[in-house]
Amino acid sequence: MAKFDLTHKLGQYLDRHLVFPLLEFLSAKQIYDETELLQGKLDILSKTNMLDYAIDIRKQLHPNAEVPEDLKIKRAQVVAELTELQNEVELVYKLMQNEEVMQTMETMRDPKVLLSHLTKEYDFKIDMMDNLVKFAKYRYECGNYSVSTSYLYFYMLIMPPTDKNYLNVLWGKLASEILVQNWDTALDDLNKLREFIDSNAFANPLQVLQQRTWLIHWSLFVFFNHAKGRDHIIEMFLYRPNYLNAIQTMCPHILRYLATAVVINRSRRNALNALKDLVKVIQQESYTYRDPITEFLEHLYVNFDFDGARQKLNECQEVLYNDFFLIACLDEFVENARLMIFETFCRIHQCITIGMLAEKLNMNPEEAECWIVNLIRNARLDAKIDSKMGHVVMGAQPASPYQVLLERVDTLSVRSEALQNLIERKVKAKSQDVSFSHVHFDFNLIMPVLTEPMEQ
Repeated sequence: MAKFDLTHKLGQYLDRHLVFPLLEFLSAKQIYDETELLQGKLDILSKTNMLDYAIDIRKQLHPNAEVPEDLKIKRAQVVAELTELQNEVELVYKLMQNEEVMQTMETMRDPKVLLSHLTKEYDFKIDMMDNLVKFAKYRYECGNYSVSTSYLYFYMLIMPPTDKNYLNVLWGKLASEILVQNWDTALDDLNKLREFIDSNAFANPLQVLQQRTWLIHWSLFVFFNHAKGRDHIIEMFLYRPNYLNAIQTMCPHILRYLATAVVINRSRRNALNALKDLVKVIQQESYTYRDPITEFLEHLYVNFDFDGARQKLNECQEVLYNDFFLIACLDEFVENARLMIFETFCRIHQCITIGMLAEKLNMNPEEAECWIVNLIRNARLDAKIDSKMGHVVMGAQPASPYQVLLERVDTLSVRSEALQNLIERKVKAKSQDVSFSHVHFDFNLIMPVLTEPMEQ
């Protein structure tokens, strides 16, 4: 399964602390050699302040070796520096422990009024915010994520978005909330970060592309753990042109997760339109990225190759079982994928033998018959079963006018948004009076060097 593993691609766009859960998952799945994984963890830990964890990993790699002296010295240095930084934010710590102060801060919407209030009442100084950010970052590097979230939250209540540290704080807050698994707060932070990236003018377009690419990868943690994540991932990845362009340009492997979300989210109101739009994207990017999940949809909805789709469904189960983000979706994916095969097959044939259906669905005839009976019982299928002949006879399935209207409105909305974005770009280009003759393409800029947002 190593050939389908995306950890090496995802890790390029993740903060090093976010890589640890993926490595722990791979260790449990035993896809790679355990010694190599431990060495990988140790290499990552060497760039953090999680020295106790690094010592434990080193003992697993070298059980008979003594702990190097430089690690002991570095540990003492980290503790001393942490104490020093904590002393510099002592006033902030006291304010955070005061419930009345925190309630006042949360109710005041204007940062200027809040800052004036804290200055007069508690001798607070704006210069403390730089030390606060340093301390929160240091705590984060030590693995104290919950402490880091508290200090970064305090910062965001006071400082305006124009502050030099604001973008880094947004990234740090999102990472910390992910690592402590506060998914509701993490979703809010994700939306704030997306709005900040989309509404601010960066130095160059490549920097914007870099930020969006990082956000796409970090959002996987939220979307596949939050209850409403399935809707959000489709809306952001498929129907926000800037993010779809980032996926197609920088990380087409993200199509695996978008495709899975579309398959397991068939109850979504405009699920049919989402499936059609996704298949188009998969066809466009098939030369840059393919895996069993994207190929399953391509076999089923482009080639109408049911045997190929059945074979890919077997591979899809292995892929999902060995994917950190998708393993929880395995049963739901298989159920919906079988239903997709069944519905597509039934559009072509009116009378189908149960044995043939069982073969297409990777089930034995008895299981297939029970599965179809359950579909009919739940009013999801207009069909009858002839048990003597072993046939399934399909009935007419006219589309609801209400459903057709909804799908057309959704399609019109998406197209209108795309047209609006196009018009805005045209107006902006015209206002800047940029002619085609003056455009210079620098192909060296197509592959930017990505740096971690926490270290910007």
